[in-house]
Amino acid sequence: MIKRLLQLTKIARKLASSGALDTINQLYQLPLILKIFFDLISIGSKKRILSQSKSSGEKLCDALEGMGTTFIKLGQFLATRPDIIGEKLANDLEKLQDKLPPFDFNEAKKILKEEVGNEQFKDILDISKPIAAASIAQVHLAKIKMNGNEKEVAIKILRPNIEKIFNEELDALMLFAYIVESTVKKTRRLKLVEVVHLLREITNIEMDLRFEAAAANELYENTKNDKGFNVPQIYWQYTSKKVLTLDKVIGVSIRDHAALRGKNIDLKNIAENLIQHFLRQAVRDGFFHADMHEGNLFVDDNGNIVPVDFGIMGRLDKYNKKYLAEILYGFIKRDYVKVAEVHFQAGLVPESASKEEFAQALRSVGEPIFGQNIKDISGGNLLSQLFEITEKFNMATQTQLLLLQKTMVVVEGVARKLFPETNIWNVSKPILENWLESLKGPKATITSAIDTSGEILKRIPDLPDFMDKANYALQLIAEGKLNLASKNSNTLEVEKLRLKSFRNNIMISIIGIVILTIVVF
Repeated sequence: MIKRLLQLTKIARKLASSGALDTINQLYQLPLILKIFFDLISIGSKKRILSQSKSSGEKLCDALEGMGTTFIKLGQFLATRPDIIGEKLANDLEKLQDKLPPFDFNEAKKILKEEVGNEQFKDILDISKPIAAASIAQVHLAKIKMNGNEKEVAIKILRPNIEKIFNEELDALMLFAYIVESTVKKTRRLKLVEVVHLLREITNIEMDLRFEAAAANELYENTKNDKGFNVPQIYWQYTSKKVLTLDKVIGVSIRDHAALRGKNIDLKNIAENLIQHFLRQAVRDGFFHADMHEGNLFVDDNGNIVPVDFGIMGRLDKYNKKYLAEILYGFIKRDYVKVAEVHFQAGLVPESASKEEFAQALRSVGEPIFGQNIKDISGGNLLSQLFEITEKFNMATQTQLLLLQKTMVVVEGVARKLFPETNIWNVSKPILENWLESLKGPKATITSAIDTSGEILKRIPDLPDFMDKANYALQLIAEGKLNLASKNSNTLEVEKLRLKSFRNNIMISIIGIVILTIVVF
């Protein structure tokens, strides 16, 4: 309890001194008792002065950057969830810079040696000082001896004790979120506790660099035959939970247009390839790089696009892949009835809704787009508007589709900077046509039938047992012994109950402090 309270106090002081609290208060009016509490615990701390010319979102960005690892990650996560915080704030948080001073070079070498072992460490040569440092890890360049040759590599090393620090801060942040959510009604729609819970799950995976290595490896396998796209190779013998080793990227940052032109690289071709590679990953593979901003993209001397940083990846199942391809192609063809039918067939819109009215709503999204200049047309913005429309028809949008939409906006933005006249529709059309065509042939029909029959055959041995359990369940329901409304407590619900207890104790403490302050002063 005391440890959790101390962590909460530290977070509250960070919020108060960083200026984040003022920004939060502008968005959501905090209760008086919380304001007094924050004022009391921030006594003695120097408050950062944030530029008054900036928007609330930009101020929050600056504040989060000044608060360190956990809050930077929280901001990055929220930037991918416009469904929670709104489009404007999400766009502001996209500008959040994940840059921190590097940790000690000798400490980095010590971690590397411990993780890969003495023998492997001997084969790592010319380890550089850190070339980049973020909230969770930093990157060094080196050479490794393999089969008598030297390979130039980049080595990513986790910060010391980062997992422990992060989880301790998240524990306190979870409690803080619960207190705010239970006292400020306006914030309940933001689902703060669920956001922190999701952040913990995502980041704990991110802190095991073997998962990032696996993601890079899967992307490599999916795209190795795609001309113009080159994923760096992973060196597994020099990779562990705290260390990731992969090919050094030899190329030019995609944002350095002058350098690209100097190498006679066609910017129009790079822009179109980038969009097509992203769409292939989404609709063909169902596995895409979800952090494709300019800082994570390079172009080598052969004109290949080379991605880096595989910590954030998106995944779509076969139904979402088909859904995505058909709705985008439907909009390209301006066939709004077909797009509506896709939604109804997939069960994404309630059957009680009017198909004609839904098609009309889709037309209100599509037609203005076709009236725009080529340079203003965006598939990502189209999806954003589509999701707004579907909300009105009680369609629950899946998180992965939102992540894809955000990534698509970023990819299109990078492409447009390279070549402003990039025609998104013309570039996308052949990828979507090829994918949809692959779903219609005899081969696809046979494959689908085999998959379906395979699932049925796998379940046949379990059928008698399943029928017995079903009959028994029906008997219990008939006798009133089974409550259909009851649910097993999941991790989040257990966490909420624990937080409620902490919240009550802390609120009593806050009231006591406030009363004591009033009496004394």
